[in-house]
Amino acid sequence: MTQVAIPRPLSASHKSGWLQRLVSLPRQRRALARLDARLLKDVGITRAQAEAEAARPIWDAPDIWISGRC
Repeated sequence: MTQVAIPRPLSASHKSGWLQRLVSLPRQRRALARLDARLLKDVGITRAQAEAEAARPIWDAPDIWISGRC
């Protein structure tokens, strides 16, 4: 039997959580760009990857944030 998923409207708390994450995104990206080589190695990314992430626009949010699964 095939199941069809009908999306339900987002709750007010979910909407505010998504908005808070979106507002914090530029701050997080700036902080990532300021990490030194040792910390970048701990995180497992290169300087080029950190700079590329920091340069992304605010509307280019991670897919998991947009989908609401976090």
